[in-house]
Amino acid sequence: MLSFMSAKEAAEKWNISQRRVSVLCSENRIDGAMMVGNMWIIPSTAEKPLDLRTVRYEKQHTVELKPFVKWVGGKSQLIDELEKMLPAGGEKILTKYCEPMVGGGALFFNILSKYDFEELYISDINSELINAYQVIKSNVDSLIKKLHEMQMLFLPMDENGRKYYYYSIRDKFNALALREDTAIEKASYFIFLNKTCFNGLYRVNRKGQFNVPMGAYKNPTICDEDNLRNIHEALQNVTIVCGDYSLAKQFVDKDTFVYLDPPYRPISETSGFTSYNTDAFDDNEQIRLARFIDEINATGAKIVLSNSDPKNVNPEDSFFDDLYSSYQIKRVSASRMINSKAESRGKINELIICN
Repeated sequence: MLSFMSAKEAAEKWNISQRRVSVLCSENRIDGAMMVGNMWIIPSTAEKPLDLRTVRYEKQHTVELKPFVKWVGGKSQLIDELEKMLPAGGEKILTKYCEPMVGGGALFFNILSKYDFEELYISDINSELINAYQVIKSNVDSLIKKLHEMQMLFLPMDENGRKYYYYSIRDKFNALALREDTAIEKASYFIFLNKTCFNGLYRVNRKGQFNVPMGAYKNPTICDEDNLRNIHEALQNVTIVCGDYSLAKQFVDKDTFVYLDPPYRPISETSGFTSYNTDAFDDNEQIRLARFIDEINATGAKIVLSNSDPKNVNPEDSFFDDLYSSYQIKRVSASRMINSKAESRGKINELIICN
């Protein structure tokens, strides 16, 4: 007598997700599989179908997603290089995506726009940033309403009116404690300040207060409603965590693509924009991160890390070459954007490190 197993049992047997088993059944790729009630049953003798998917299996209907905040160190200009690190057709199949220092999420939103990962995980230690992600995921209508109201007030004002409004919002943002009942308001202030402050910086003082001055934008887009709604839809299958990158260890396995974008090691004494939080990301933190990468490398995950190249300033500085001597290190050209003087911006090398 023919015996059957459930989709859950097949998933455990074949080491794939239950959702993937259901998809294979619906595509008639498992001989003898049938729907009974609202569940699939599969012959116990059935073999796992050959799965030729890779992360390059593109979505049929793509919607371009853009970061909802500007972020120092954002990787928009490195997207093409980073995408090359995704396994191509015929290579190892990856079904999970992990970005435990997500920041503005340039690569993350590019991934969401183009590729179908079964599970996605993002995190950041910046509680205000993660709150904004969570609010977009769960309360986008209320957030859009508040951002639209602020945009309608701010844009018609003259320079003095804008300054008064900006600094009043900054004061409210710093005074308002982040709680469940203030999450939407805090997220709206956070995005408003990001869109109107100098260079899109997020910087805090030793008391943890946001202290960036107002920028000089003529017509900033404070409420990008279409993009926010598209992000809202895309985030429904994403796990969002506020905390240290090390928490991602429980998510990472051999089927995971991991991208890490830490605060860059300053390439000069005046370029140390690492104060995203009250604790600076110094060389000891860079070393701790490298040890974490060693740990998750042991799982078989595909890992990619980006950072600044200290050799831009000192050709003898081999900090990262030594720290990641057992990994592949690629130097790519990028534009230096973190400088108030336009003449001090230019091409530099950045590092892309992978296993």
